Amino acid sequence: MAEEQKPLSEREMEVLRLVAKGATNRQIARELVISVNTVKIHLRNIFEKLNVQSRTEAALYAVREGWITVTPPTVEAEVAEAVEEKPVERISPAKRVTFVVAALLVFVVTFFPQTGATAPSSRVSSDFTNRPTARGQSAVRFEVSRWMSRAQMPTPRERLAVVAYEGKIYAIAGDTAGGVTGAVEIYNPADNTWTLGAPKPTPVSNVAAAVVDGLIYVPGGYTAAEEVIMAVEVYDPVHDAWDTRAALPTPLCAYAIAAVDGKLFVFGGWDGDSYVASVYEYDPQKDAWTAKTAMSTARGFAAAGAVEGKVYVVGGYDGTTEFALCEEYDPASDDGAGVPWTIKAPMSVGRGGLGAAVVGKNLYAIGGGWQSYLVYNERYDPDTNTWANFETPITAEWRNLGVAATEAKIYAIGGYSGDYLSDNQEYQALFHLYLPTAP
Repeated sequence: MAEEQKPLSEREMEVLRLVAKGATNRQIARELVISVNTVKIHLRNIFEKLNVQSRTEAALYAVREGWITVTPPTVEAEVAEAVEEKPVERISPAKRVTFVVAALLVFVVTFFPQTGATAPSSRVSSDFTNRPTARGQSAVRFEVSRWMSRAQMPTPRERLAVVAYEGKIYAIAGDTAGGVTGAVEIYNPADNTWTLGAPKPTPVSNVAAAVVDGLIYVPGGYTAAEEVIMAVEVYDPVHDAWDTRAALPTPLCAYAIAAVDGKLFVFGGWDGDSYVASVYEYDPQKDAWTAKTAMSTARGFAAAGAVEGKVYVVGGYDGTTEFALCEEYDPASDDGAGVPWTIKAPMSVGRGGLGAAVVGKNLYAIGGGWQSYLVYNERYDPDTNTWANFETPITAEWRNLGVAATEAKIYAIGGYSGDYLSDNQEYQALFHLYLPTAP
């Protein structure tokens, strides 16, 4: 990136270079002959301009953009910084491990940069399963603010459907180390426990789900026989029972899905021969599917979320390209006379196999990493058409996970990062403030 294109001033770049070398605030102040308070002001401005929330994220961002080249920061420097800022806080062993991992990540990004042509993990012969090439390695995890690890999903898996209904989270189907599954596991945040539901009649992977009128719809999917199917199976959470509905117009898997005004919308995916840009609307009252205006770009492994009657389809992958696209779809304008699709501001990095959820008026895009090296997640504000970064508990690759939201929290479940994950990561997207009433 050319110097004039960088969002930081030259002084801020000097501060960031020293941060990336592991210097503490006092060391930076001495080096630049400024006060510690001025260093803190520069850091605050850097975080705001780069939409990051920590020194490590800022350093990784700069290295990834090619602004700076550094050697790995020492653990002692990070620990010294923590002691400097919080003299009464002891550095726990877990945090020391986090600092070491952060240093290693900077080293990896610096000396083994991602080129966009090589995925973080070994490329498999199929985009639709990681068997048998799962590396059996643990994901790189961080302890970060607002994220909390909750009770693990009983069955480690990826390419699953995850949806929230009546305060519970439903994890359905997916791909495991042992093969494609129809497992239904239900998480109750109230007591942090998992229970089993009736398994899906047709085990599939590369699926998503949405709720309409109290029923969970799971269209299509990719079977153990490596076939893409048209069948639509519907789960009733109240009666713990499955039923079927009208089949999709064409076989589909790896699509994005959203529900708007009592109807389902399925975007893109793979039809067994190619990635597609198609859009299908399902009307539960008529038990019928209708083809709608296609997306601008054929792709699968995108994610979608509805905000105030409009759907935002983000990211995706087409076998060669990991997309940063964000497209707004307005079902009310898709009547043959209007223009239902609008290209919006893209994410800062391509994300294939991401998950998405809506809390309030914001869309949260989590994970990905088919080709990109990810060090943060992203939040979209439709009112301002802007993206902002927020922390991630799993870095590098975290793809084909399931994401769902309750009123104020997001749950990112399962996925793939070197192996099949059972993670259940809870993100506090909103905080409720209760003010006492006057007596």
